[in-house]
Amino acid sequence: MTISIRAAEPNDYEGIHQIFLGPKVVWGTLQLPYPSVEMWRKRLADPSDGTFRLVAFLEQELVGQLDVHTFPNRPRRRHVGKIGMSVRDEFQRKGVGTALLQAAVDMADKWLNLLRLELEVYVDHEAAVRLYKRFDFAIEGTLVRFAYRAGQYVDAYTMARFKRE
Repeated sequence: MTISIRAAEPNDYEGIHQIFLGPKVVWGTLQLPYPSVEMWRKRLADPSDGTFRLVAFLEQELVGQLDVHTFPNRPRRRHVGKIGMSVRDEFQRKGVGTALLQAAVDMADKWLNLLRLELEVYVDHEAAVRLYKRFDFAIEGTLVRFAYRAGQYVDAYTMARFKRE
């Protein structure tokens, strides 16, 4: 199966909505269950300044998404991008996250001139932590009781990667 990556377009909202219906995706992100289609339509129709959204396709099916949020209006953080990523439940562990992360790193290094990419990931999301480490993200700290998930508080790692010179 060939994974293709491109910039998200406003009409991708239904595919992205499908991603966030998955229990594994909800478990691994800060999203709430039962997202509305309209919320995703609005997010894609009017992205915030400095947000770059990529989507992944297998054949004609949207199976993953990744955002790089930059800080164009914060002069002291213009060198930073913050990543958020999700892959539809049934397509996890099939190379989709790797393809999305590779595209994001290339965009950050070669086109956006970002020195630092950062993210948060739940400490018990071992597959995601392994993926980020493969791309030279390092754990910088632990955010204790970072989020409330399924009736309990969970910790998260803060991780970052620096552009190679």
